[in-house]
Amino acid sequence: MNEINDLMKTEIYGGKSLADLVTLEFLAQALGNVLAATVILLAGFVAARWVKRRIVALGDAHAKLDVTLFHFLGNLARYVILAFAVLFVLNTFGVKTTSIVAAIGAAGLAIGLAMQGALSNVAAGVMIILFRPFKLGDFIDVNGEMGTVHEMTLNNTVIASLSNLKVIIPNSEVWGNTITNYSAFDTRRAEWTFGVGYGANLATAEQVIRDTIMADSRSHCDPEPFIQVNALNSSSVDFLVRVWVDAAEYFQYQADMKRKVKEALDAAGVDIPFPTRTLVHAEPAGQEDEASKAA
Repeated sequence: MNEINDLMKTEIYGGKSLADLVTLEFLAQALGNVLAATVILLAGFVAARWVKRRIVALGDAHAKLDVTLFHFLGNLARYVILAFAVLFVLNTFGVKTTSIVAAIGAAGLAIGLAMQGALSNVAAGVMIILFRPFKLGDFIDVNGEMGTVHEMTLNNTVIASLSNLKVIIPNSEVWGNTITNYSAFDTRRAEWTFGVGYGANLATAEQVIRDTIMADSRSHCDPEPFIQVNALNSSSVDFLVRVWVDAAEYFQYQADMKRKVKEALDAAGVDIPFPTRTLVHAEPAGQEDEASKAA
């Protein structure tokens, strides 16, 4: 019996003995704390989800706003609200949250020093999201990889290559390299070089090239196309041709025009020469003397 009495008087939590903890008053208080913590957590999850949806919806509602940026801001707001909810729960149970925050800060510093490479990706991801050199759906060329931006996170950028392969590039390599965004502007200028023979009528060749290209509905009249003789090569006279087109149609348009111009020049009888080379055969000196004596 004495051992049981000693056990009941043993201090367990907050200066209270086991005998104090089994009282109805304490149990009611503990149950109230649990219920309060549950309510706070549920409210935190609901509020975090609602705020994230509202921020993302704000970005989706306006075409001029970057959806990626608002997804990032929505996730950031969600995590902040959840962090505050956890702190409120701990405070409900009497835990001093100031010491926990200080401990988390010290741990974060140690983890940051140990994960400098990963944090550099995060820092680069923040810069990409804030300065927006590209957005989801843009066709880009970065770090030797070309494709359509499929996903952007704080750690990496995912693009779908021309072969529809998933290419994951760390954000530090994206932000630290030259980025070529082919979708940044609505129009692009296509450029070709077409060579004709020296015996060809240059005015006729130029007119055939102009009529063929401008007959395509994808060609822009404004700005005006540039079609002029650009170089006199060893076997051809080269026309430099530049025409504006919608960026989305650029690649197919450029390939189509090469074939159409070639067929149009053939139909007009304009010669497209092959590179030629003139060879002069020189007789050896001894053979030349014998040939002259024989004559």
